[in-house]
Amino acid sequence: MTATADETAAADRVRDTLARQGLLRTLGVEVVEVEPGRVVLDLPVRPEVAQQDGFVHAGAVTALADAAAGAAAQSMMPAGKNVLSVEFKVNLLSPGVGERLRAAATVVRSGRTITVVTAAVESLGGADATTGSGKPVALMQATMIAVDAAAADRR
Repeated sequence: MTATADETAAADRVRDTLARQGLLRTLGVEVVEVEPGRVVLDLPVRPEVAQQDGFVHAGAVTALADAAAGAAAQSMMPAGKNVLSVEFKVNLLSPGVGERLRAAATVVRSGRTITVVTAAVESLGGADATTGSGKPVALMQATMIAVDAAAADRR
């Protein structure tokens, strides 16, 4: 299916927003997929994102899931709107190991002000890295609020 001009513009805005986030650059997060209501991000596993036992730090796992959730919510917003996280809950299911972690976020309900999103993080390595079917690492449910982009830029 071919994306409409509005969908392409929204995807471009999401990619631009992700590219401007210093934390995501520091973590090495990569954009895998952007479509209306769904965003997939990858985090390469390396020592800089690990905790003392070599697993990906829960903070990095949470940041990855939050970024994917926020981007998925933003993909549903009109031009001139950004989103901020209002609340989220994370269930850490297993240690983050492998070659990369992949967060796939999907909008559950998008409203004018509040958007609810789920994000699933899984570890990928070896054959999993290409098939996209890895071991579950975390689940997030998040609430995002729409804000005027201009207001966010004034801070």
